[in-house]
Amino acid sequence: MIAIILDQVPFEQDIRELFMAFYPGERYTHEPDPNAMISFTASHPSPEDKTYLLCLSVKGKGERHFSSPAHPDRLEAKNELKRALYRVLSEENQRRLPWGTLTGIRPAKLALQMLFDGKSEGEVQEILRDRYGLSETRNALCVRTAANERRALSGLHLKQGWSLYIGIPFCPTTCLYCSFPSYPIGKWKRRIDWYLSALLEELSCVSGWMEGRPLETIYMGGGTPTSLEAEELDRILEAVSERFDLSFLRELTVEAGRPDSITEAKLSVLKKRGTTRISINPQTLKQETLDLIGRRHTVHQFFESFRLARSFDFACINTDLIVGLPNETEEDVRRTMEGIRSLAPDDVTIHSLALKRAARLNTEREAYRDVRYGDVSAMVSLAYACCEEMGLHPYYLYRQKNMAGNLENVGWCRPGCEGLYNILIMEELQTIVGCGAGTTTRVLFPEEGRYERQENVKDPSLYAERLPELLEKKRRLLAGT
Repeated sequence: MIAIILDQVPFEQDIRELFMAFYPGERYTHEPDPNAMISFTASHPSPEDKTYLLCLSVKGKGERHFSSPAHPDRLEAKNELKRALYRVLSEENQRRLPWGTLTGIRPAKLALQMLFDGKSEGEVQEILRDRYGLSETRNALCVRTAANERRALSGLHLKQGWSLYIGIPFCPTTCLYCSFPSYPIGKWKRRIDWYLSALLEELSCVSGWMEGRPLETIYMGGGTPTSLEAEELDRILEAVSERFDLSFLRELTVEAGRPDSITEAKLSVLKKRGTTRISINPQTLKQETLDLIGRRHTVHQFFESFRLARSFDFACINTDLIVGLPNETEEDVRRTMEGIRSLAPDDVTIHSLALKRAARLNTEREAYRDVRYGDVSAMVSLAYACCEEMGLHPYYLYRQKNMAGNLENVGWCRPGCEGLYNILIMEELQTIVGCGAGTTTRVLFPEEGRYERQENVKDPSLYAERLPELLEKKRRLLAGT
């Protein structure tokens, strides 16, 4: 247990997330607890006092008193406090974090904004090192990614343009590590038409509300959209082509994530309807791991599905991999990367395993108490090196809570194959309208530099039942732009 007690000091979330990076899996309280392994207190004695008084108490080791300036500028005060706490936690744990004091999910957004502001890549690296304490490796990765993002975004209408996300919340089965809103397709077979009718109604409304603004990327995800039948996919994509002006469209992505959901008929529909980018995701090429995590397909099925998709000549095929899966070793990752290399993919996304609370590896922890985890940092380095050898470059990057090794997820691609939607959503550069159960609409107000969000309910049944209410909320939000 870690107790965090703040007296007239803000930044509780940032402080807690910094502790979480050093002490993953610990529980937290905001009340004094004599049984707490660690207690951290921060106080601001009075508005006239220019200092935050800080104390870290570790059971059996005593207390460490230190301070940080209480700047009038809130951002600078937060960064100073985090730097002070980071120094003490680093000394206590005898290690530094790869991302230093950064705890947010969008480190490349900082670098990209500085590049947009006219700073050189060298200047950006210097700021990230001195202000946030990034390691040399992550600093270089972050700035390189941001520079590639800036090049890929050339020609997009970031302020007036928009992107569309279509949510298909169904999968063949639910994977062990997954916390996304998805439902087994088998239990929904008789009600899919009901869901699709509601989805198409929402798409029709959105097409009217966004008329006149350039639609630049479309992303159909979930879930696994290819859980649907070919005719159902065709119904959605036909509606999109009929109801939206696609003359500005730069990219249409469909997640065909599960190899066991892919057929020639479905790929034919995707190609006919103008899909430019698909994703086929094995996560690993170790069959024992696939069996353990509940992906009911074989390694052989993945290779067959990938090669079948290649025969349709999609502009880009992405494949997602997860590093740090249960019972995997560096040698397993090496074999997976060699198998992926043999397919010459256009885009490879390397995910560091992140176990959220809703994942079955957490909720059913007792059932999986015997699984072991390897050195994820070494595995990630190996995977990145293989991507470099394949001639791929990093083009988007994000982090999540509870990531193994306090690391990150990185998309690597051949130059020209960048997934634009991935960049736009991760760096919050454009309005993205989500349609379907479990989706989020993110509306950019560029003149004010802010985002507003509206979420659709996750359950497909509730989504269809409450659609009029959800549409009215969305209409009001979009009208404000």
